Amino acid sequence: MRGHLWLLVKVITAYIGAVIGAGFASGQEIMQFFILHGTNGLKGVALATALFAYLGGYVMFLCVSLKSTGYKEIITMILGPRVGKVMDILNLCMLLGGLSVMLSGSAAVFGEQFGLPGRAGVLVVATLTALVILGGLDGVLTANVFMVPLKFLAVSLISLAALCLGGGQANLEPVVPAAAGVAGHWAVAGFLYVSYNMVVPLAVLSSLGRIVPRKIGVAGGVLGGLLLGTAVCLVTLAGLRHFPEAANYQIPMLYLAGRLGQGYRLALGLMIWLAILTTAIAQAHGFASRLAGGALTPYRICGIGACLLALPLSGFSFTALVRFLYPLFGCVGLVLLLALLVAPFAKFFRNLRKSASHY
Repeated sequence: MRGHLWLLVKVITAYIGAVIGAGFASGQEIMQFFILHGTNGLKGVALATALFAYLGGYVMFLCVSLKSTGYKEIITMILGPRVGKVMDILNLCMLLGGLSVMLSGSAAVFGEQFGLPGRAGVLVVATLTALVILGGLDGVLTANVFMVPLKFLAVSLISLAALCLGGGQANLEPVVPAAAGVAGHWAVAGFLYVSYNMVVPLAVLSSLGRIVPRKIGVAGGVLGGLLLGTAVCLVTLAGLRHFPEAANYQIPMLYLAGRLGQGYRLALGLMIWLAILTTAIAQAHGFASRLAGGALTPYRICGIGACLLALPLSGFSFTALVRFLYPLFGCVGLVLLLALLVAPFAKFFRNLRKSASHY
């Protein structure tokens, strides 16, 4: 029983850790996708929560059924061998590019929040990521179990404090043009938000197919999705509470934390950096698990290689990398999301057609 609970926690934290990155922790993602839509943004949050829960459970169901060690098996099954091969290459590039973004983000946090050399931020995250990868899959999962709850609680508690104690008048109407957000309609925004965030979770969760029982895996995926939705909801409510002032900041959560005191600002800076680190680990792990095929030594080599390959690109500014790479992440994620949503129905109709052909 205790072993099953430990596995459940590992699945939940792996899922949450793959989604809550620097963009989430800063509040900017939530601002663009949900807060700018006012009360309608809460409908988008509900849609995103349902999708996160469904996709988390379904992806884990596929992973355990296929006994997968990487995402290639999942992609090939839902997209077919030809399209799957193209998506496989794109995913590898996105994981490597995302790792570069996280290294660059660490440089920005070190420089802007802590007054330390930016290059030191790159080297610290790269080194810690490589050390975790050396521990294999167990090292990645154990790191998530300890670090992910910290950043999840930090986001939730700062949002709750800003919501309950921050003062201000809640502004529940979208007082800015819809075009200022990511999408003109709350449903489109909720859908795009999930698609944008599914590339890394698929790479991480697919590596658990051989170590997690089906019921535990599906339950972990669903619960992880519901907890993600809870965190998104809290940040959205806090942002609405302090709208439109919070919308004027590149890091809206920093504004919310600043209203609560300097200690909260420091905690937020540490939390954003922790989000960067856990996301970097998830991306390096996804890259390594895809290429290693379950073997430990190749996994370690590929993981460390990913950290080294990401170093040159990390020299560019965090803002420039996000502006260039994240739209590509969204396109890849949209294809994956549509495929995952359509796959169960396509299988049902294929089985129905086969049954009809026997008569």
